[in-house]
Amino acid sequence: MQNNRLAIRIWDLPTRLFHWALVVCIVGAFVSVKLGGLYMDWHVRFGCVALGLIIFRLLWGFVGPRYARFAQFVRGPRAVARYLKGAAAPAGHNPLGALSVLALLLVVGFQAVSGLFTTDDIMTQGPLFGHVSESTASLLTSWHKLNEWVIIGLVALHLLAVAWYALVRRKRLVRAIITGNVDPKDVPAGTPPTQDGFTIWLRALILGACVTGLVLWIRSLEIAADMSFS
Repeated sequence: MQNNRLAIRIWDLPTRLFHWALVVCIVGAFVSVKLGGLYMDWHVRFGCVALGLIIFRLLWGFVGPRYARFAQFVRGPRAVARYLKGAAAPAGHNPLGALSVLALLLVVGFQAVSGLFTTDDIMTQGPLFGHVSESTASLLTSWHKLNEWVIIGLVALHLLAVAWYALVRRKRLVRAIITGNVDPKDVPAGTPPTQDGFTIWLRALILGACVTGLVLWIRSLEIAADMSFS
């Protein structure tokens, strides 16, 4: 996609797929845990996929194209303060949005990792539950439940921010993360488009395959629970 008067490609396809796949995992994990029972198997599956997605995004933040890299959008407190005072936003994540991205990666990542060691004391346990002590599993299970509220709060703030940008700033953030394109008026003049093509997709595919292998290996470490009553 070339930089032209109609649109500028900012978000590459792997970054967009990550975003919407994580949305599905968060919603799926929340719904399945509330339904409980046999749906808890799906809760574990959604959690494992979310773990893989978080690992992928962390690595993609170093090897992905321009606007997906942490070095491009993570800024210090001064940049955040200047943005809040009205400074022009750069292409990609603005300094305040970058904090939201990091916070979501942190809390969802913690939820996915802690979930590996949790148990509901009935019939469902994380893949690595059998590799830690009962007290450690109990502690991580408590944190896992508490962190759910942190995720809900951050997601709510994220949705409010998206709505505010749409209604006040007239920036269509949802459309941008679907198509990958933004209006030229929403980015500084001369903003170059991101790389987004076969080479980038192949790089993401190789990275995704490696991450998938890692998550499957973690799942293979599960020690089956003894459900006998003898």
